[in-house]
Parts: sequence; C-alpha cells; structure tokens
Amino acid sequence: MATDFRLKEQLPELTEQIVSTYTSDDSINHLGHCPLPSYTAVVDILLDLKDILYPGYKRHTNLHAGNIRYHVGGLIDSLHDQLTTQIARALRHEHRVLQNHKDCETDIDFEAKGQAMAIELLKRVVKLRHMLATDVQAAHDGDPACQTTDEVVFCYPGFEAITVYRIAHELVQLNVPFIPRMMTEWAHKETGIDIHPGATIGEYFFIDHGTGVVIGETCHIGKHVKLYQGVTLGALSFPTDADGQLIRGQKRHPTIEDEVVVYANATILGGRTVIGRESVIGSSVWITRSVSPGTTVVLEKPQLKVRGSDEPADELRPEVNYQI
Repeated sequence: MATDFRLKEQLPELTEQIVSTYTSDDSINHLGHCPLPSYTAVVDILLDLKDILYPGYKRHTNLHAGNIRYHVGGLIDSLHDQLTTQIARALRHEHRVLQNHKDCETDIDFEAKGQAMAIELLKRVVKLRHMLATDVQAAHDGDPACQTTDEVVFCYPGFEAITVYRIAHELVQLNVPFIPRMMTEWAHKETGIDIHPGATIGEYFFIDHGTGVVIGETCHIGKHVKLYQGVTLGALSFPTDADGQLIRGQKRHPTIEDEVVVYANATILGGRTVIGRESVIGSSVWITRSVSPGTTVVLEKPQLKVRGSDEPADELRPEVNYQI
C-alpha cells in the first residue's frame, strides 16, 4: 500500500500541539542555552576510565610496556577535558535549580570548579585500582566456577556494577551532582544490578550472579561481604514531615558488617537494621530488625507438594541443602 501524502498535511498541526505543551512550568523539558550533562559523554567517560583501571582488556588489547604511557597519557588528557565540561554543566544546573534561576548568567566560574573536581577524581585512580583489585580477588576466591581473575574482569556483571559504583562514589564524595546517578543507572541498565552511588561499601566486595540486586543510598557494607542475586538492601519506610513531604538525609537502609553472606532473594530493610559480622542470611528471608554477629538466619524447611499426577499427593521434604 502506497503512502498517503495527504495525511502528512496533519504533521505541522501535530507539531504545534506537542510544542505547546513545552511551557515554563513543565518539569519534563529542558529548553534554553544552559546544557545539561551529556548522557553519551558520561558513558564515554566511564569507558575511558575503565581502560585506565584495567589496561589491556576489552577496547584496547595491544598494549605493552612500550606504548602504555602514551596510551594512558592520551586518555588522561581527554578525561580531564570531558570531566571538566560535564561536571561544570552539572554544577551550573544544580545552582540554577537551587537558586531558581532561569538563565545561565552567573558570577560563579563553574568551569574552574569542574576542572578542580576532575583533577581530584583523576588523582584517585590509583586508590580505585587498589580497591577494585580486592573486589576482583573476592570474586575469584568466592566463586569455585571462576578459573582466573581475568575471567572476573571480562565476564562478571557484578564486578562491572561494582566498578561503576566505585567511580561514581568518588564523585559523590567530591559533591558532584547528577553525574554519579547517571553512571550507576547506566550500569543498572547494563547489568540488572542497582547500586546507589551514595552507598558505602568496603573492600573485597562480591556480588555473585547479580541480577536484581538493589543497594540503597544509605547502606553501609563492610569488608569481605558477599551477596547473591535478587538481594534487596532497602528502606523499611519513607518518613514524611507535617506537610507530607519526604524527609531526606536520614539513614534509611541497613548496615551489613564484615564477612557477611546474604543468599539469593533475601530482603533486609531499615536504617536501624544491622547484620552482625560473620552472619549468614539465607535465601528468601525478610529481615527488618538487627541480627547479632555470627548468626545464621534461614526459613523453616519448606514442604513441597505435588498435585495433579497419577500418584497420590505427597508432601516431599528434601534432605539435601542446595547451593548455587
């Protein structure tokens, strides 16, 4: 069937109808000459940072002692420029929102602030490499299916999410707005693992399998902690003020102390909830109060009922403990 070009005559009117909804009090448009951080640029920054953190993997594999300094130097120079621009945009937009300004004109030099923050982040790359090396080791040591640490860097979605989180968390500590969330939500989309950049997570952190893991903004996670897929470290409730507005800035998410293991689909909620060190939290449990150190929390043994077969309905109580 051929296109009916007469129907295209409606398009200008449709355009006008859509554009007319872009009013000054519309909260889902951003028009003017004050650009927001670029999503594409932020993702490029992450990819370049990962090239520096893990040289020789993924995008550039022909690196050696003779060209590594040139390679890293070029990335550092490019990252300086990209970070300066994107952080300046984020700072300018935050200032406009907080001060209710309608334009970009201000006496504040956001580019200078952005450059200082960019340099500070790049200074922290060495610390990031040391921290992420512990996460690689935790994945290798905690998964009997893992043959080499190279496999962790290449293949593990949990490690991908942790890498992006650790970069974004450094930006949170530098008080960079917007960009940390852009980074971790990109990782969320790529891996199915949702780690808020404001969470505090110690070294040797391992997320096994990973899909569906949620770690809230005010979580505190200690060293040598292992989570399985589907674990939620969330808020028990959202406190509101007298006007019904959310009260922000309070600790809403749990604390997980050192050497804790949390198995698949467990849910741990509440800012006052503390899981004591060396505890084991079994699959599919729901916890809203603190657990003493060295405690094992499991559901009662479930009963499996088989119906609709030729055999009489029996209650099967398997004696085997399954571990993924």
